[in-house]
Amino acid sequence: MAETHVLFVEDDDVIREATQLALERDGFVVTAMPDGLSGLEAFRADRPDIALLDVMLPGMDGVSLCRRIRDESTVPVIMLSARADSIDVVLGLEAGADDYVTKPFDGSVLVARIRAVLRRFGHAGGPAAGEQGQGESLQGPLLVFGDLEVDTEGMEVRRGGEPVGLTPTEMRLLLEFSSAPGTVLSRDKLLERVWDYGWGGDTRVVDVHVQRLRTKIGQDRIETVRGFGYKLKG
Repeated sequence: MAETHVLFVEDDDVIREATQLALERDGFVVTAMPDGLSGLEAFRADRPDIALLDVMLPGMDGVSLCRRIRDESTVPVIMLSARADSIDVVLGLEAGADDYVTKPFDGSVLVARIRAVLRRFGHAGGPAAGEQGQGESLQGPLLVFGDLEVDTEGMEVRRGGEPVGLTPTEMRLLLEFSSAPGTVLSRDKLLERVWDYGWGGDTRVVDVHVQRLRTKIGQDRIETVRGFGYKLKG
């Protein structure tokens, strides 16, 4: 099995070195950088499997670094923030991050979150084996919702005949909605199915990703059902 290469960008020397050692003990190959600019250079040179970015970085902050990475790649990104501050969290997610972890964090929790992200990116092709979604059983691999087409085998989305670029997380989110059009999916259910959370997570992750998905497939395509969650209009 190929080793997983992690890019870790953190300006605090103690946290950077301790976290690098912890990740390496768990079998990850780690490239650790102290600032945003060197982090971007390392990303372009090494093309890691996942990036861990601190929000507060010298030279180029973590949010800006995440945007630069997202412009060039769909590699999964986890933001690290010293505060569970709404602005930090939302800015990181809006920049294209797939998840975030609040510092100080337990090493085992960080590893679990990394593996959860990697699992869903490694299986971005839709429901797990043996789990056939409602939409697929009724309509086959090509799902059509007005001008929106979702190819669940080719992992392609078109709107009005034009391709829509989605990150793997956005694609998994859309697959969940399109497998059960008209059915309300709660934020907790989406956290469990898309983010692989076996525990309670921050529902802001869901809200921001739904908004990002709406900007790509149409603002009125996904409806908010207040107090319950979201549903895809059939």
